Amino acid sequence: MILGARVTRRRERRKRFCLLRAALAGLALLGLLAACGGSSKSGSPSTTAQRGTESTALGVGVTPTEIKLGVALIDFNCVKDFVDSIRINQDQVYQAFIDDVNAKGGINGRKIVSVYDSYCPINTAGPLSVCTKLTEDDRVFAITGNFFDTSGDGQTCVTKQHQRVLLSFNLTQAIIDKAPPGLLLYAGATNERTTRVVLKLLEKQRTLVGKKVAALGATQEAGVVNGTIVPGLRKLGLQLGTTAILTITGTDTTAAQTQLDSFIERWKGEGVEAIFLAGNEVSGAKQFVTKIRSAMPKVILISDNTDVKGPAQDLTKAGVKPNPYEGIFSAGGPTPIEYDKSEHWKYCAAIYEKYTGKHAPNSQEVVPGPGGKTLETNASINDACQVITMFRDIATRVGKNLNNANWTKTVDTFGHIDNYGSGPYSSLHKGKYDAEDNFRLEAFDSSIPPIGNWRGITAVENITGG
Repeated sequence: MILGARVTRRRERRKRFCLLRAALAGLALLGLLAACGGSSKSGSPSTTAQRGTESTALGVGVTPTEIKLGVALIDFNCVKDFVDSIRINQDQVYQAFIDDVNAKGGINGRKIVSVYDSYCPINTAGPLSVCTKLTEDDRVFAITGNFFDTSGDGQTCVTKQHQRVLLSFNLTQAIIDKAPPGLLLYAGATNERTTRVVLKLLEKQRTLVGKKVAALGATQEAGVVNGTIVPGLRKLGLQLGTTAILTITGTDTTAAQTQLDSFIERWKGEGVEAIFLAGNEVSGAKQFVTKIRSAMPKVILISDNTDVKGPAQDLTKAGVKPNPYEGIFSAGGPTPIEYDKSEHWKYCAAIYEKYTGKHAPNSQEVVPGPGGKTLETNASINDACQVITMFRDIATRVGKNLNNANWTKTVDTFGHIDNYGSGPYSSLHKGKYDAEDNFRLEAFDSSIPPIGNWRGITAVENITGG
């Protein structure tokens, strides 16, 4: 349901946190707390290197022989009642890739020392607690893993308050912009950039020509709706229906569904023929999508994220026909089947199998778990492989003097970077801190075995902008 981890990714970019995200979306967990928690003290990483010179001080958590790396993981026990898929033994998966880096000489001779912490993602308290523990108590240089907080408070706590590097998933540009440049990185693509790309691809296909289009999002995504989607639709010269922003509080969507009923009646009266869904809280919540498609069966649906694959597949497994997600458009990279055949997946799978002694299931394999759940082992492998290798490659290029200032200078000039959870095109540079560049127009097709998947409509392109 919403957790994400479904590996949306077609491996593409949203990165497997899909299930979880989707699950949380279904719960409509919008950010709850404002401001970063924890004590007011912060670390003192070196961030004062002069332009044109290199700071030689070592960053917090870095010694001549070690780099301390925090790994934040979702506690699936606290959300298992709301999701159809779960992850187990996540620390073992991440440790496999860390052990591989260390076995091959580490990062410029330094071994990665991992520190794990888990949290419940149902509100902001969990991410803030992880932030405080890993930065203040454990004094790590950087944090990676599935650090999920739609409010952005948790990410801001790590990067701005405590001045640590954070490499994670499920980020919007608005959240990235709150962090010091270069300290908050996303292996995927932000919702804002995905919106611009999908609109560009739909324009090429003339999919929306002559149609009236409305935008829908929850309060948390109002900035994306009003700042990116609506202006993008206007730029295409399209007629616009009423923009809808739903108010979602906690896990109760009763009021939001009533609001949606009202908007649907208005859209029907306006002759709306397509709806652009913003964010996981709306697109990942099956009750919202089902309600729209029930009242407007011929409406075209568009999503700014590919995590919708998770709830769409859940409905396919449940035998729901027609599937309300059928034909929903998004922009993604290689399909799951294409990714499974790629050198990137072979690389990740081989490391997992070597260090765990277990089979690495590809994206088409359904792995049964306890309590009738499905295990997201494939998603866990890809997430860990993706962020650990990306951290390794950036830190290696930084060189011996690993600190925030040198990290930022390296990221700002990095260029192409290998993105093992995706296709061949990814890059980082100043002002672009979401790496994913693999895009094609795609639509969900419930007829693709075994439980539906993305169907590519156009060829994968290298799209670095948006």
